[in-house]
Amino acid sequence: MSSSNPLRDPADRRLPRIAGPSGLVIFGVTGDLSRKKLMPAVYDLANRGLLPPGFSLVGFARREWEHEDFAAEVHDAVKEHARTPFREEVWQQLIQGMRFVQGTFDDDESFERLRSTIEELDKAQGTGGNFAFYLSVPPSAFPVVIKQLKKHGLADQDNGSWRRAVIEKPFGHDLKSAEELNSTVEEVFAPDQVFRIDHYLGKETVQNILALRFANQMFEPIWNRSFVDHVQITMAEDIGIGGRAGYYDGIGAARDVIQNHLLQLMALTAMEEPASFDADALAAEKTKVLGAVKLPQDLGKDTVRGQYAAGWQGGEKAIGYLQEDGIDPQSKTDTYAAIKVEVDNRRWAGVPFYLRTGKRLGRRVTEIAVVFQRAPHSPFDHTATEELGQNAIVIRVQPDEGITVRFGSKVPGTSMEIRDVSMDFAYGESFTESSPEAYERLILDVLLGDSNLFPRTEEVELSWRILDPIEQYWDTHGKPAQYPSGTWGPVEADEMLERDGRSWRRP
Repeated sequence: MSSSNPLRDPADRRLPRIAGPSGLVIFGVTGDLSRKKLMPAVYDLANRGLLPPGFSLVGFARREWEHEDFAAEVHDAVKEHARTPFREEVWQQLIQGMRFVQGTFDDDESFERLRSTIEELDKAQGTGGNFAFYLSVPPSAFPVVIKQLKKHGLADQDNGSWRRAVIEKPFGHDLKSAEELNSTVEEVFAPDQVFRIDHYLGKETVQNILALRFANQMFEPIWNRSFVDHVQITMAEDIGIGGRAGYYDGIGAARDVIQNHLLQLMALTAMEEPASFDADALAAEKTKVLGAVKLPQDLGKDTVRGQYAAGWQGGEKAIGYLQEDGIDPQSKTDTYAAIKVEVDNRRWAGVPFYLRTGKRLGRRVTEIAVVFQRAPHSPFDHTATEELGQNAIVIRVQPDEGITVRFGSKVPGTSMEIRDVSMDFAYGESFTESSPEAYERLILDVLLGDSNLFPRTEEVELSWRILDPIEQYWDTHGKPAQYPSGTWGPVEADEMLERDGRSWRRP
């Protein structure tokens, strides 16, 4: 194509992808997720010119609001939480397509009003009948909302239009409930209409795992059992449960984080190169990894659950989990979970993957550390390398997005002494444009029908097959180990790695 040709290649990924005529309906629009993430993400997309001029946003909740009240709520949420600057002209265009429907999930009249609202927006805004339904609601409400959408014809795709369902985690609380939920959803929506949100997969750094591995010749040849000693995947939070006792108690850290976020990060780290980056090819490779996961024989030694106790966090005294409002003093819910698994295939046979997550830990951080085997060091005296650790590639997902490579270097001076040094790449320093919020990317992908960042049914069910035996073991074997707030978890987790001759990273 000559440079003078005004036509642009639609496959050119450097060009922004702009959603076609469409709208978004948010159920549970008065909740925290909607206020802090979803509504600001919609505004940020509009501000970046990635939404169509007639884009429509419909809120559905019990509040007795008029359309103007809803618009005021969105305005406040955008002002407080949007990533991009507020621009009046963008807001004025967005507000034209805002509507509110008051109602409850089990009320037929409410869903008839929603249907009428969508039909009105089709005419007024030119949405073309294209709507995504975002279920920002408790898991117990998923089935009733899905069935109501079907009953009132809101899931029907007529005259070339599309309808899509967006479901927030958790996708069930065990394999049985996940299968039931998937069955309910797939009675109404075809698999390509269902988008299960795992916001971690929308983070720029998570997607950079694919670029790091498959766009660079220097990493992929050593990304296997011949060179890698082990892999550590950590998601640590420095906060407690806050006001989420009703949701969190009975769920716990493993169900809340390991089943979805950490197993997805592991699948991306361990998978083979996909034939392409489309949704089917990516899902096929991730599914192979999850299907090859092997649990340890001794779940007592190679899994640990903990609960935060009183301690000090950021210079302030913190109460323990069992003292939090709304928590049963006898609760066995885990606020910390660590497990060891292996991926039983040719690339990874014998390489342990250590996954851990917890609340009230030393600091907020999510990272993937690929730790390499030690070099033979044959030309060096023992004293020359005694301060040398193991080479590692660390992918920092949050909060300081980037990649660190740790390797040995000679200390300046006359003697041959080797010590660990780090080479660091930070997104904020290398790129002038700030990374979009995960929800910006994911909402845009829903509107475009691009499902490559969304876990499929099989991935969800395989993840529960991995976690269920661990949860069942924990249910029948005592209580969680206690760890002081502000530390890096229970001593039992340190002992788990020490038995393997390894230790946890201290990010």
